[in-house]
Amino acid sequence: MPVNHVAVIGGGSFGTVIANIIAHNGHNTQLLMRDAEQVESFNVTRQNQQYLPGHDIHDRVNATHDLRAVVEQAELIFVAVPSGSFRSVVRQMKPSLRKGVILISATKGIEAETFKLMSQILADEVPDARIGVLSGPNLAKEIAQRSPTGTVVASNDGELRRLVQTILRSDTFRVYANDDMLGVELGGSLKNIYAIIAGLAASSGMGTNTIAMLITRSLTEMARFGVCLGADPMTFLGLSGVGDLVVTCSSPLSRNYRVGKALADGKAIDKIIEELGQVAEGVNTLKQVKERADALKVTMPLCASLYEIIYNKAPIDHIIASLMLEETELDVEFEVGRAKRLKA
Repeated sequence: MPVNHVAVIGGGSFGTVIANIIAHNGHNTQLLMRDAEQVESFNVTRQNQQYLPGHDIHDRVNATHDLRAVVEQAELIFVAVPSGSFRSVVRQMKPSLRKGVILISATKGIEAETFKLMSQILADEVPDARIGVLSGPNLAKEIAQRSPTGTVVASNDGELRRLVQTILRSDTFRVYANDDMLGVELGGSLKNIYAIIAGLAASSGMGTNTIAMLITRSLTEMARFGVCLGADPMTFLGLSGVGDLVVTCSSPLSRNYRVGKALADGKAIDKIIEELGQVAEGVNTLKQVKERADALKVTMPLCASLYEIIYNKAPIDHIIASLMLEETELDVEFEVGRAKRLKA
């Protein structure tokens, strides 16, 4: 289907690079930013000085803070705002949206009050929209530097998947497809918890053997939890699962990884968030996932240990102690979409 008007809601680092890719592919793109001062700086300097300084933005990207003007003509809209304000922003958009508009969530997180993912919020608020999600190991600064990167578009709408692949594909940005929106979104949300653990472990001087075990067992917890909610465990072996997990557990560009390093340095979580200056979704996601895992009786020792460290002041070595005492002895728990049982 032809697309003449594309909008990106959210002028953070990822929203900016997505808008830039779309513009380089020949589409005039509207980028919604928070205030007039930010918009003026962007349109004059052709850079996002606050979130992506030093990277020039294509002239086809036009920044504005007028939400109605951004969305009223758009056939395709990417929503890239923090999860805590996602529903509110979508509600503000709703009166100006075209019928049958395509809405793509580029936000990784879970709504605190409802435990709903962003695609579920879109379905709640705009039931006649065509919905998809975008997720993967997508550090915005590396995308801006044209480092070869892969991402995943997930939707049960095949035409939508193909459209987003066409709109976003470039010689350095490859878009893969998946029809498991639930699994793709859970991967992008859950990995933030484990990135905090990885940063904490690395800053505490733990060796590469330990880090490898942490990442691998983190993937097991993610898949175990996802299956309980109805996701396909095989999705977690893709870019939105293990791919995103590896990059956020190993890069200082990851906000959640930096939270973990600061925790290891003895800083209080409130102070860390204040100094970070951006949303670290893992801190918010941790509490929600811990409570839901307890309610569903899903075993997640790493998640539970991080919760104890952040909220109950447990010592940092609580992470490793819980891992070494983990009850399960099975390495790989899932195969071809079903749980694998130990043979007698």
